[in-house]
Amino acid sequence: MTVFDETFTLNNGIKIPRFALGVWEIPDDQVATAVQHALEIGYRHVDTAQAYGNERGMGEAIRNSDIPRDQLFVNSKVAAEHKDYDSAKDSIDTTLDKMGLDYLDMMIIHNPQPWKEVNQSDDRHFEGNLEAWRAMEDAVKAGKLKTIGVSSFEKADLDNLIQNSITKPAVNQVQVHIGETPLDIIKYSQDNDIAVEAFSPVAHGAAMNDDRIVKMAQKYQVSVPQLCIRYDWQLNTIVLPKSANPDHMRANAEIDFEISADDMQALAKVGNLSYGDASAYPVFGGKL
Repeated sequence: MTVFDETFTLNNGIKIPRFALGVWEIPDDQVATAVQHALEIGYRHVDTAQAYGNERGMGEAIRNSDIPRDQLFVNSKVAAEHKDYDSAKDSIDTTLDKMGLDYLDMMIIHNPQPWKEVNQSDDRHFEGNLEAWRAMEDAVKAGKLKTIGVSSFEKADLDNLIQNSITKPAVNQVQVHIGETPLDIIKYSQDNDIAVEAFSPVAHGAAMNDDRIVKMAQKYQVSVPQLCIRYDWQLNTIVLPKSANPDHMRANAEIDFEISADDMQALAKVGNLSYGDASAYPVFGGKL
């Protein structure tokens, strides 16, 4: 069995492949080729977002693939700015239209706050997230989505949905990498039967420049990305490494080694990665 064959069963019984391709920052006119390569290599789970501006290209790759649609898991994200029922509902329809698909396997709320408020506001938009969630629930009832989840939700954000809606999120997509290991929200999500998806497993490349991580990778005779991806894998997450390079896609999936418990603990204590230019992004602590 390869990593591509491994799945989790979500809290609604749907199976999700544990290894996915992320496509953030891959341009729309290039993403179809990237996804096509990934599918040929063995990937069966692809993750995009309205905010990425490449849903059209992603849909093209899915439609043109020889792989049966029911063997692929396609996810997108409702833009963080949609905090009312109508705009969230319309955005889901727009996504399906752009992608040329009858349904998506999953859609998630991209962030509990609009991006311009991230790292700047304490407003968690509880009511707005419930409205967007209700639109997503209705899209499931209409057959447009198979399941729904969230991204970057903290405990209070999750509790808001769990306590005030009939659908528990299937996943919580969280930034998880060596140097940023939010064990509390990982545990809280998993304890509530919400699968955790780990985005930016290589810290948007920052891990490549950290001597502590480089030395640990050398110890296991693997690359830094392989160490980082395996680290997230051993935290029992769904891992979403991003790449447009087929060689990197293949290498990223070669994680058939085991990080010792002691080394996992040591890596969990690594902090203070320098994100460089990427630090301007809200997910890496920046502000819009």
